[in-house]
Amino acid sequence: MAGTILVTGSTGTIGGEVARQLIAAGIRPRLLVRDPAKAREFEGKADIVKGDLGDAASLERAMRGVEKLFLVGSGVDGQALEAKAIDAAKKAGVKHVVKLSLLGAQEEAITFARWHRPVEKQLEASGLAWTFLRPVNFMSNMLGNIGSIKGQGAFYQPTGEGKTSVIDPADVGAVAVKALTEPGHEGKAYPLTGPEALSGAEQAAVLTKALGREVKFVDVPPDAAKQAMVGTGMPAAYVDALLDLLAAMKVGRTATVTDSVQKVTGRKPGTFADWARRHAAAFK
Repeated sequence: MAGTILVTGSTGTIGGEVARQLIAAGIRPRLLVRDPAKAREFEGKADIVKGDLGDAASLERAMRGVEKLFLVGSGVDGQALEAKAIDAAKKAGVKHVVKLSLLGAQEEAITFARWHRPVEKQLEASGLAWTFLRPVNFMSNMLGNIGSIKGQGAFYQPTGEGKTSVIDPADVGAVAVKALTEPGHEGKAYPLTGPEALSGAEQAAVLTKALGREVKFVDVPPDAAKQAMVGTGMPAAYVDALLDLLAAMKVGRTATVTDSVQKVTGRKPGTFADWARRHAAAFK
């Protein structure tokens, strides 16, 4: 009988996929959640522990008897919080940590990479078994443009003709579940992408087809994008990190296509067209 699997970030995009897919595979995970009301879909199917990565007592409670940990840290404080989680995991006797990272983290070329790589290094030096999932931009990030797509039939980003091999969060979740439930993934870093690299204009064309009405991509100057993001109340450091990523997208540094999803799961990753059809209702 396999030991307990603890999932962090289960009320978020990737952690939620991991939790749902573990449950679908007949596994009852333990979930560390800040707000149990947001985890209602998991009631009765998972063991829910209230707390967060910054709370040492709740971390200790959540880690008790855990064999494997799916680790997600997000935001400006992500690095410090993940560091605490790794220390707690080691103390609790966790054997294997599967960490959500970022495509190209090892190069530390952009801000997000410089946030993730120190945590990877800490895991490498920890004596724990580890697996790094390094996905590119998620298809689901397009949901952040619902307002402008509904209202103006357009989305705006400073990426020019740059292409990104966007990935379906469900595919990242599927790789995570394999790494958490099957042997042979220890010490591996998986660069995860979708099956094709698309520009903003190409994504707009896919959305146009899926929604049955025109959606345009509008390239905007980085300053305009910054103003819009700051206006939503995002922390300044996070806005700067996002702009750094968008600049990398513009010059084609996120256009790599890998076969990691197929190698690990045995099936091809989903296309943006598949994702757009499944989520079309959200944009209408």
